[in-house]
Amino acid sequence: MVPIRPCLLARHAPEGPDRRALDHAGGPERRRGKGAAPDGRPVTVSERLSSDLNGWRFSVAPMMDWTDRHCRAFHRVLSRRARLYTEMVTTGAVLHGPRERLLGFSDREHPVAVQLGGSNPGDLAAAARIAEEYGYDEINLNVGCPSDRVQEGRFGACLMREPALVGDCVAAMKAAVSVPVTVKCRIGVDNQDAETALDCLADTVVRAGADGLVVHARKAWLQGLSPKENRDVPPLDYGRVVRLKRARPDLPIAVNGGIATVAQARAHLDAVDGVMMGRAAYGEPACLIAVDPELFGVPAPVADAFEAIEAYAPYIAEALAGGTRLHSLTRHMLGLFNGRPGARAYRRHLATHGIRAEAGLATLREAVSLVSREMPEAA
Repeated sequence: MVPIRPCLLARHAPEGPDRRALDHAGGPERRRGKGAAPDGRPVTVSERLSSDLNGWRFSVAPMMDWTDRHCRAFHRVLSRRARLYTEMVTTGAVLHGPRERLLGFSDREHPVAVQLGGSNPGDLAAAARIAEEYGYDEINLNVGCPSDRVQEGRFGACLMREPALVGDCVAAMKAAVSVPVTVKCRIGVDNQDAETALDCLADTVVRAGADGLVVHARKAWLQGLSPKENRDVPPLDYGRVVRLKRARPDLPIAVNGGIATVAQARAHLDAVDGVMMGRAAYGEPACLIAVDPELFGVPAPVADAFEAIEAYAPYIAEALAGGTRLHSLTRHMLGLFNGRPGARAYRRHLATHGIRAEAGLATLREAVSLVSREMPEAA
């Protein structure tokens, strides 16, 4: 692979209103840097990714239309240690779109990574540099999304067929930023041999300098299956990810796909460095309360879902005061009380009253009052 010439875009923050928003959201002056280990020595990239404190041991997957800044702020209330990811943001959107709306976030979200979508090395380098200036802890390249729209843009899962291009993209981003650069991929696409395809991609991105690989343990079928079907229909092959890790012990590897409980996550950690949970973390967010004690050995930040509501309330109040509608905040909390008596009434109240322009914290607390604090006895 011929190394790509580093992008020469000047390192500067956006001017005007974007500059002020950048400062508020966590700009260059708030970048985390490399930090130090407990003994005072500098922490290496691999240590940052695989350490229990701020690495990949557990993360919540990037999910389009779901993991926006309000969702991430809520998830941070439930776990201080989980690594959070943005929705995928295309390079075109970063370079030419409403930057603060796409990239702005609160300092409370750390550790937080941005996922970029694109296949032009120069554009990815420029977008990665901008994301680093916003204060993100990691830049992740999407090589796993199977949607038709993404394929038309020549990025996402279709890049599994072009490992050399992925390597060029990673090399360009590595030359542009100092934070870790990682890749999220599938085990293969369509009729590719999963052994050969994943090995080839892994070898290429490692040579390009990638700091880690998140592997969704399914193939992606680019024709004949919808993105939703691609999350369920192709069979899971966790063994393939384990074999990859055994063959590359020095490469931080996290597994993704079909992981529904913290207990399942803990079991995977016997074989890989990290676990990325997707839909279960969104649909059953209360499960995240167990992440810190079960996976990191530290107390949970909140005792239960009711305490989580109160911990999130100041953020809600601040967002409402800034013009955000309540529904934009509570839509990420609809599954919080699943399994408790009154959970359906809670969801119904938010669905009918939370969308009103005047809806506020009182509306949320009315919904919560419909939920029983007593859990039903197990059968």
